[in-house]
Amino acid sequence: MNSLITELQDIPLLLCGLFYAVLCIFSLVTGVIYMSGKRKLNPLELSEGFLEKFSSPEEERKFTRKMGLVTFIVGIVQGVTSYSLLMGNRPVHYWIALGFTIFSICSVVLKLKGKINTFPLVKLICYTAILAVLLQTTTRAHFF
Repeated sequence: MNSLITELQDIPLLLCGLFYAVLCIFSLVTGVIYMSGKRKLNPLELSEGFLEKFSSPEEERKFTRKMGLVTFIVGIVQGVTSYSLLMGNRPVHYWIALGFTIFSICSVVLKLKGKINTFPLVKLICYTAILAVLLQTTTRAHFF
């Protein structure tokens, strides 16, 4: 098997790849549910008063479907990132994982907007831990 996960020191990288794989599945399923209109947006992901901005239930449903498509696309990118971490052995795989992790950190920070919200805060901690693993010299040595 041509994989990065060949030594005990690679366990943090394996865990990062598995984290992204779980997020991928969650995002794909959630995206489909939102796009189908079977569920409203998750209030844990939204800032206070966000849903009050919509003037009608139909406007909220349209936005939910759009967010479902975005969530589905993010799930695909999370899957690519997971693959890059688990199976990649070229520099491009490292840069994909690093780039998406930095993008994810920025996205969560923008969602927090100075407010403490548990769900995004937990994601921020996980993404920051992944970034630390990716930036370790021993991990990066596999990609170069």
